[in-house]
Amino acid sequence: MSAPSSQPVELALDEMFSPKIAEVLRERGHTVVAVVERLDLRAMTDDDLYTWATAERHWLLTENAKDFRPIMLRALQSDSATAGLLFTSSRTFLRSRHNPAPLIEAVHAWLLKGPPAPPLTEDWLFRATD
Repeated sequence: MSAPSSQPVELALDEMFSPKIAEVLRERGHTVVAVVERLDLRAMTDDDLYTWATAERHWLLTENAKDFRPIMLRALQSDSATAGLLFTSSRTFLRSRHNPAPLIEAVHAWLLKGPPAPPLTEDWLFRATD
């Protein structure tokens, strides 16, 4: 695995994630936007959201590896610019508005560590360890 990048990370949370997660991460000093916070992002297709994330130089946190990974691979194969994808699953982090703390802690730790160094453009989010 490549060493983490030293570049600050800007992160977009796909539509399945609560805006409360983005709010807490911003309070901790991170640059994070939740798709559901912005009307212009809510109606976008996955392709359009990936294009937006690429243009804005955001990593995208999503559970939707099935759709976003092929989009990223097409961009890589065509030598186009790519957004980073941070994948997770609802099995690892139960999607509950009542207890988003495990996901918040894992994203916070990942943002502090930084994404994998280029050329890697994807990573998997796991539970933060003590």
